[in-house]
Amino acid sequence: MEITFMVALVIALALFFDFTNGFHDTANAMATPIATGAIKPKTAVMLAATLNLVGAFLSTEVAKTISGGIIREGAEGIHITPDIIFAGLMGAILWNMITWLKGLPSSSSHALFGGLIGAAIVGIGIHSVNFETMLQKVILPAIFAPVIAGLVAYLCTRVAYALTSRHDPETGDKLTQKRGGFRTGQIFTSSLVALAHGTNDAQKTMGIITLVLISAGTQATGSGPQLWVIGACALAIAVGTYAGGWRIIRTMGSGLTEVKPAQGFAAETSTASAILASSHLGFALSTTQVASGSVIGSGLGRKGTSVRWGTVGRIVVGWLFTLPAAGIMGALTALLVKTGVAGVVIAAVAGTGAVLFMFAASRKSQVGHHNAVEVEEAGHAVRFRKRKSGAGGKTNTLKGPQR
Repeated sequence: MEITFMVALVIALALFFDFTNGFHDTANAMATPIATGAIKPKTAVMLAATLNLVGAFLSTEVAKTISGGIIREGAEGIHITPDIIFAGLMGAILWNMITWLKGLPSSSSHALFGGLIGAAIVGIGIHSVNFETMLQKVILPAIFAPVIAGLVAYLCTRVAYALTSRHDPETGDKLTQKRGGFRTGQIFTSSLVALAHGTNDAQKTMGIITLVLISAGTQATGSGPQLWVIGACALAIAVGTYAGGWRIIRTMGSGLTEVKPAQGFAAETSTASAILASSHLGFALSTTQVASGSVIGSGLGRKGTSVRWGTVGRIVVGWLFTLPAAGIMGALTALLVKTGVAGVVIAAVAGTGAVLFMFAASRKSQVGHHNAVEVEEAGHAVRFRKRKSGAGGKTNTLKGPQR
């Protein structure tokens, strides 16, 4: 098969993966502000799409990790081919679609790494994988980032509630003030998460396209993504983000814990900080894992709320299975591709059929902006009403339900 055709096929598949990454990970930025009513659903995804587009142009450090770090190429004598990259992308896309259909916020990043590693091991050999880089820039961040983000979100939530509490001058009882300001603040923090997501996740597809150009000999080994690659990946992830991903928004917005404005503000601040720091360091971080950890931490930080540990358990299982599951799919596709042109055609047709089948299955139980998250009037932590006493004319403050 002509190398130029395979390069074009892989680039098209990579951009489709970028699209699935966008609608799969929209929830990272916009689930909590939608849940608290800070932003209307359609406005939220439009804002996230725009900021993902902008964020993709801010850095290329993660792209360099993907194109020249995890899979050895060129200088060390191991030449990955566009066929192998095609197989890896197919594994990543299929796992992304499966978890999207189930509403499971798994990591698109780890699906990509798993697919590539599985395909490379089958197509080239285990020596083609740089496990040291994998450990330093993928595995360790995957373990520590959600925990750190959750802890920061927990502390921020406790501080937020402590700073907005006061005491009744008559009884000394602890009361709470209005917290509507946090809902307004969520517009800024969720926007920052969307910007950070574009900065980190769009780069992964940039790295893949750069890798295939290097493998085809059309770009120098060790070089970064070209401008047209950056632009195409930015546009693809932005369009995917605008498409929604409402199933995962429902899980993140109300499936993990009941989210209030102060919690959402804390979770989004923690998520954005972690993602931006990792992008600067070139860590190919899972934004989904960071966002999930932040939401859980914020839920633990507010008294009177509960974390739905059953849902958390499902998500953790998804995290654990993502790398190996995508790796197996990538490896099986690589076995087909190694047989030649016929294998590539079979893999492409079968993969396309599987994606279309999952889209059709999703239509049976539609989730959209109208039913993704049940939005509550969450702007006030506690409602107050005043009642005058009969004799002394004093005003008593009655406390309503905790929010």
